[in-house]
Parts: sequence; C-alpha cells; structure tokens
Amino acid sequence: MHRRFAFLDHPGPLAFAHRGGAAEGRENTMAAFSRAVELGYSYLETDAHATADGVLLAFHDHTLDRVTDRSGRIADLPYREVAKARIGGRDEIPLIEDLLGTWPDVRFNIDVKEAAAILPLARAIRRTGAHDRVCLTSFSDLRLAQARRAVGREVCSSLGPRGIAALRTAAASGGYGRLLAGLARAGVPCAQVPIGFRGLRVTTRSLVRTAHAIGMQVHVWTVDDPVTMAYLLDLGVDGIMTDNISGLRDVLESRGQWHPRTTAP
Repeated sequence: MHRRFAFLDHPGPLAFAHRGGAAEGRENTMAAFSRAVELGYSYLETDAHATADGVLLAFHDHTLDRVTDRSGRIADLPYREVAKARIGGRDEIPLIEDLLGTWPDVRFNIDVKEAAAILPLARAIRRTGAHDRVCLTSFSDLRLAQARRAVGREVCSSLGPRGIAALRTAAASGGYGRLLAGLARAGVPCAQVPIGFRGLRVTTRSLVRTAHAIGMQVHVWTVDDPVTMAYLLDLGVDGIMTDNISGLRDVLESRGQWHPRTTAP
C-alpha cells in the first residue's frame, strides 16, 4: 500500500482541466487556467519546457509554431525571444512558477517534457512551497526518475511507461507478479493512462481493480465525450483529464460527484 500524498487528498473522482481546458479556450494560458478555477476546478494539468537560459514555461509543444505567432524550438531560444510569442496571437506563455504562485490552493499535474526542465521545475516547487500540490508525470521513465530525485520523495508522481505496462500485464493475467509488487513498494500512488493506445484497450475494469488492490489511483486522459466520461466513472476510475471542462463538470454534477474548489481566490 502507498503512503498518502496531499496532492491526492481530495474527494474523488478528481477532475483535471487538461491544459486549462483546451476545448474552451487557448490552451495553457492564464485565461484558460483562470476559467477552469472559476468553474470550480481544483486540479490543473499542464506541461513543462525550459528555454535555452533555463526559464520554465507552461507549454505543451517543443516548438512555438503550432499555437503561437512565432516559430522555433523552445530549448534553443532565450526567454527574451520566447516572451515575445503570443498564444493565439493574444496571450503570453505563462511561467510554471507564476501558476503555482497565483493559485496557492490549486493542485498542478505537470508533464515534464524535457530533461532540461527538471532542475528549473525543482527550483520553482521549492520557491513556491508547492511540494504537496504537484504531481509529476512523463512519457519517459528516465526523465521521470530524474525528476523524482530532483524534487524529493514528498512530491507525488505517476507511473512511467514501464510501470503502466506492468500494471496492464498484471491486470490481464489476474496476478500481480514481482514487478507489480515492486511498484507497490516504490510508493507511486497513481497511474495516469489513456483509454486505449495503438488499438489496445488500456483502461479496463480489471486494470482499475488491480491498481486499487495495491492502493493506486487511476486517472484517465484525455476524455472529452460525456458518455465516455460516465462509462469510465462506472468502471471506478479515480480521475479524468479533459479539455471539455464544462462537460466533465456537468457529468460529475449529474452523478453527485462534483466537488468544486471552494477557497476564495
């Protein structure tokens, strides 16, 4: 069983505003995050990239091209150049530290996109005292391990790809196996998974049951369809990440499972 992390100490199911609610505003902007908080979201999901001079951004892509009026790879540009970019031609790219400081009662699920973002993220968490309201995730096991070492054991993190594969295998076989037992001992408190991947079903009733048996929560990304949201909640998942933040709120409200942020800004 896992020790408790303050990040997860909230009535479930947890509702995550993915990139602030990308279906309802310009993703990863202060305006999007503000709208999610105003709707009552206590959990915001974002991504971490560092500029060439180590300034930590809340931004998904490796380059500026898709969502801003500038171009170039973030890791190759100094912040003075990146700061000129506007998301959708309007919004500045926010800094992770500003997000953590703006809403000191809100929790942040942060996808570490590059190794260069790890030390700036550790410094931002330390300066804002946000150890108990950040969860780290990554699509790289190595990067996730490095981030865990940098931020310390008190910061929540999710399973990496190898851990998720082990969880799936254990769920399919009906037994935990030595690797899954090792995951239980490691104290990783949550698995953040897609519904499916490359044609394979990932989020199943057996996977949820297996995770719960070792004290691990299951959060599913990125779900925008209300019918699918309800299906996953019926499976017993512990959290949903969505771009459709109004839709998820409505689904949870209809089930009596919406637990809005109540602390005054």
